[in-house]
Amino acid sequence: MNRIAQDIILKPIITEASMYGVPEKKYTFAVDKGANKPEIAKAVEELFKVKVMKVNTVNMKGKLRRYGRFEGYTPSWKKAVVTLTEDSKSIEFFDGMM
Repeated sequence: MNRIAQDIILKPIITEASMYGVPEKKYTFAVDKGANKPEIAKAVEELFKVKVMKVNTVNMKGKLRRYGRFEGYTPSWKKAVVTLTEDSKSIEFFDGMM
């Protein structure tokens, strides 16, 4: 099944911990749960015109939340940490956050 890059890369993760990786060209994204590492690398290269060195993925389990007497779980999702090559340009979107 061929998916476009916008279907694979859902949104960037902007947290204090993820911003520590930006100087080392490590960027964090929420990605589609069914996407594999080569698909994620290809999508990032296509969207941001950069060269990807490696991709690390983590399946994030949903957390238990309560609202009054009702409880349930937040949705599970997949996180990808993308490392760019040394000669690649940085992603401008994250540069504005620093």
